[in-house]
Amino acid sequence: MKIHEKYMARCIQLAKNGLGTTYPNPLVGSVIINQNKIIGEGWHFKSGLPHAEVNAIASVKDPGLLKQATIYVSLEPCSHFGKTPPCADLIIEKGIRNVVIGSTDPNPQVAGRGIKKLIDAGCEVIVGVLEKECNELNKRFFTFHQQKRPYIFLKWAETADGFIAPKNENRKEKKPVWITNEFSRQLAHKLRSEEMSILVGTSTVMQDNPSLTVRHWQGENPVRIIIDKNLKIPENYSVLDGSVQTLVFSENNHPKKENIEFIEIDFSENIAKQICNVLHKRKIQSLIVEGGAKILQTFIDAGLWDEALIFKSNISFSEGVTAPTFSGYLVSEKIIKDDRLQTFKKEKF
Repeated sequence: MKIHEKYMARCIQLAKNGLGTTYPNPLVGSVIINQNKIIGEGWHFKSGLPHAEVNAIASVKDPGLLKQATIYVSLEPCSHFGKTPPCADLIIEKGIRNVVIGSTDPNPQVAGRGIKKLIDAGCEVIVGVLEKECNELNKRFFTFHQQKRPYIFLKWAETADGFIAPKNENRKEKKPVWITNEFSRQLAHKLRSEEMSILVGTSTVMQDNPSLTVRHWQGENPVRIIIDKNLKIPENYSVLDGSVQTLVFSENNHPKKENIEFIEIDFSENIAKQICNVLHKRKIQSLIVEGGAKILQTFIDAGLWDEALIFKSNISFSEGVTAPTFSGYLVSEKIIKDDRLQTFKKEKF
C-alpha cells in the first residue's frame, strides 16, 4: 500500500468512531506523521466539540515536531467559524506545511475554501487520496448537501419464502411478529443508533405498536417519522408517548404536543419526496425506512433510496405480505447465526 493511502486508511478507521454522534457534522479522522511515524491522531466526537485535526494536534506530545510533520485528514479542513474555529487556521498557525486530504467538503461554507487557504499560506496540499472511500465514509453528509435530502436506508426482515409479515387475520395481538433471531434484532437497534431518523406507516404502528427506540444498544434514539394520513393511531400507542422527538405526517393539521409535531402534506402527490424535503429543511441527514411494504415500495418507486438492508431468516410463512421489489446490486452479506443480512445499493444510471 502506498504511504499516503496507508495513513488515510487510518484516518477513515478513526473517523468511524464518531458514527451516530457527530450529526449534523461529518465523520472525520486525522493522523499526524513525522519521519514515517504516527505522532498524533484524533477524530471528531460530537458537534460543538473540537474537530479531528484539533484533537490530532492536541495529542502530539512534542509540538516542536509539527513543523516537520505531515497531517492527514479524511475531509477538507474547515475554513469558517462555526461552533469551533477554522481547522485550516490552526494547521497554518502550528506550522504544518504538508497536508494530505481525502475528499473536498461539499458544504457550501467550505467547498474548497479550506484547501485554498492552506495553499495561499504556503502549505503543500495533496487532495483525493482514497477519495472514493472517504466519500463513502460521509455518504450521509454528501447526499444531504449535494442531493438536498437525507441518505435513505430501506430495512426489512423477510422469511425464506419472501414474506415480511403474516396475514393480518392470523395476528392475535398488537405486537411484532419476529422473523429474525435476537442477534439480528440487536444489530437493528445498533443501526438505529447510527442514523438520525426512522420511518414507518400507519399499518405497521397499528399492527406492531413499535417504540422505534434504541433499547438493545447504547446510543441516541432516532427521530421517529410516522405517516398517519387520517390520524388513526391511538394516543396511548408507543410512538405517541412523547419520549422521543416525533414527526407525524398527516392529511390534516393538528396541534403540536410535547415532543410531537404534526405536519400536513398532500397525499395526492409524491409523499416520499415531500417527506424528504421536510427532513432536509430540518437538517436530518439520514433516514431508515422500516415499513410496511406499501411505504417501502413508495420510496423505491420514487427512486428515493440509497441502500437496502434485508435480514433474511430460515423460517417460512407460506402466505402473508410479500417483500418489496427493487433493483439494486449486492455489496455485502453477513451471517448472523441462522440469519443473513444482505446490503444492496441502488443502481446509478
